[in-house]
Formats: sequence, structure tokens, C-alpha cells
Amino acid sequence: MAEEKLFRRGFGLRKEVSGDLARDWASPLVERARREGGALRWPGLTIRLAKEFGFCVGVERAIDYAYEARRRFPDRRLCLTGEIIHNPKVNRRLRELGVEFLDGSYGSRAGWDDLRPEDVVLVPAFGLPLDQMERLRRVGCVLVDTTCGSVLNVWRNVERYARDGFTCLIHGKWNHEETRATASRALTRPGGRYLVVRDPAEAEIVARYIEHEGDPAEFLARFRRACSGGFDPRRDLARIGMANQTTMLMSESLRIQERIRDALARRYGEEELPHRFRAFDTICSATEDRQQAVLRMIAEPLDLALVIGGFNSSNTGHLARLCAEKVPTWHVEGARDLLDARRIRHRPVGGRDPVVGRDWLPPGDLRVGITAGASTPDREVELVLRRLLELRGIEPSAGSRN
Repeated sequence: MAEEKLFRRGFGLRKEVSGDLARDWASPLVERARREGGALRWPGLTIRLAKEFGFCVGVERAIDYAYEARRRFPDRRLCLTGEIIHNPKVNRRLRELGVEFLDGSYGSRAGWDDLRPEDVVLVPAFGLPLDQMERLRRVGCVLVDTTCGSVLNVWRNVERYARDGFTCLIHGKWNHEETRATASRALTRPGGRYLVVRDPAEAEIVARYIEHEGDPAEFLARFRRACSGGFDPRRDLARIGMANQTTMLMSESLRIQERIRDALARRYGEEELPHRFRAFDTICSATEDRQQAVLRMIAEPLDLALVIGGFNSSNTGHLARLCAEKVPTWHVEGARDLLDARRIRHRPVGGRDPVVGRDWLPPGDLRVGITAGASTPDREVELVLRRLLELRGIEPSAGSRN
């Protein structure tokens, strides 16, 4: 019997790996916080956790499948095309379990060129561009596809745009794994095309071109890395379908959508919009829930906020930006970034690289808000909590229950 080559629903081994998953990623302290309404109190310190934070269903599913694949194929080489999610601790743990990263990260030596049919390859939660999926199929590897369901929903919309002759305008980061995979779905039909805008400022450039045209060469120089080959703004901005990288800031996506709709209406008239503009809600519900939970958290009086997640995590960065609008905010990857009571390693909101901040932990009674990106395990949140308590000289067992 021919070996099955594609797995999209795991291997039915969740019970077998549940102990390993709990050991690596669960947290009794975080569970206690959830039971107590998201607030933990110690003398001189109150911690409020956002109602929704940390691992989302799609991330849990991806990690589950990785553990199941290791159990199902104990003697085969298990590979990942790149990070399974944007959390360094999770990816390092998979490396410890023997997973090779085909991009060479985390000390891996395996690469795309030496893949063999007997290898098992994990497709990350972000998905893969179509050309990479086809390459894996040509090799004949066993594929374990952990692509998030929210991402698959976006792809279905994008493929419909391509079928119906609409340019896909993606709110995202052109070099993000998910956006690259989504953009490839816009090319599934002859003449398919895409354009990626990072933020409302870039969307405004597109909107003004739609309304007034301009210099195509200047436009293409601005978006040269963010559009499909042969993109012609005079032709390709006449019919637009909106899509998102699922981890973007929801409020910005809505602003961009409305601005592009308005530009097309100004250029062609409201009566033409059904033929020239389409939009679907493609922001992940978990992303939206976490953003709304942060807004509720910072509505409470806080002295500072800690946002926990990979420095390359898009959804974590957006949570930090929301917090920073109201309260001093520090985006950290984990407990080791809390260097001491004066210094903290963090990624500034809007920055690219981490820096060391100073005087981050004020003396006296303190109210701290904490949230975490969708790729952050509860165990890492607990470690940050315990490090914060250590820096304040507080024993965790001294906390009072609500």
C-alpha cells in the first residue's frame, strides 16, 4: 500500500503527547490567574492579565501536530521549512526534539537541496508559498500541514479575486511568511496580481494614485518588493479585492479598506463599486480578541505594561502598540529580558531591534498589566511573572486570592 503523503488533521495522538505539551508549555500560576478573573495581588503589587492572551487555537494545533509527528515518525528526519510560529523558545524546543530547520536556523544543517522522499516536513502555521509546496511534492516528502484555518480562509478569498480579475491588495508586511504565502495565491490564475501595503500611510499613496494617477515608475519604485511581477498601476488598481495578513491591527485594516473604497468611488462613481471593489473580514478572530482584551486591560489604571512575545511576532508588536498609547509599555521576549530592577531588554514600539531600557520598574505600589502574543506559551508568561516578583522581593506564595 502506498504511503500517505499529506496530513492535515494530525495523527490522532493528542492523548499520547498531552503530557509532553503540558510539561513544556502549561503554567499553574497562569491558570490560577484565569480562575481569579485575571488579577493577582501581592503586597505592593497588582498584576492584571488581559482576558485573552497567549497561544491561540491555530498555534496550539501547529505545536500539537509537531509533537504528534515526532511520535508518529520517531526514526525519520523531521524538518520544518522555517519557524513554526514566531516564538524562539518554542522553535528551540522543537530543535531539541530533533527537528531540522531547512532555512538553517537554530543550528540546523539540513537544507532544501538534500531533502529525500522519506523525510517528514512540517508546513508552519503561516503556510507556504505555492512554489515551495510544489517543490516538496516533487521530492515526495511526507507533508504535515499545520497552516492555520484563518490563513486558509484568506487564501480562499484571494483565489476568488484572481478568478474574477481583481487585484489583491494585502494589508501586511511584504516579507512576512504568511503574506508571501497569501500573495502566491493571487497568482493562481493567468493575469493574477497583488500589491502589499504595510500601513495606512502606504495605503494613502495607493489611494491617491487611484484618484489622480501619477508617475507609474515612481509608484513601482516605492512598491517594487511588494507587488507581483509586471504590475502596472494604471491597469491593476482599477479593480481591487482586500485581504489581510491575519495578525495585523484590526483598526488599521478597516481604515485602509475604507480609504481604498473611497478612492475607487471618487474615481469611478459609487455605482461602479460592485464591479471594482470587494472586501471580506480576514482578520483572525484570535487576533481581534487579543486586541480588544488589551483595550479593556489598559482602560484600568496601570503604571506599566509588559507585552510578551517574539520580537519578530507581528501580532505581539501590535499589542505593544495598543498598550503604548495609554501606558509605558515594554515588549519583551521572555523573563531573561527583565535584566534587573533598572534595566530591561525590549523592542521599542515601531522599532526593529531590541535595546536596553532603563528605570522601567518604578518603586512603591505598582499596578502592572500583562498580555502576550498568540505565539507565547503560558509557561513563558509565568516565568515573566516570577521574574517580576523576584525583582520586587516578593514570594509568589504570598499572593492573596480574590
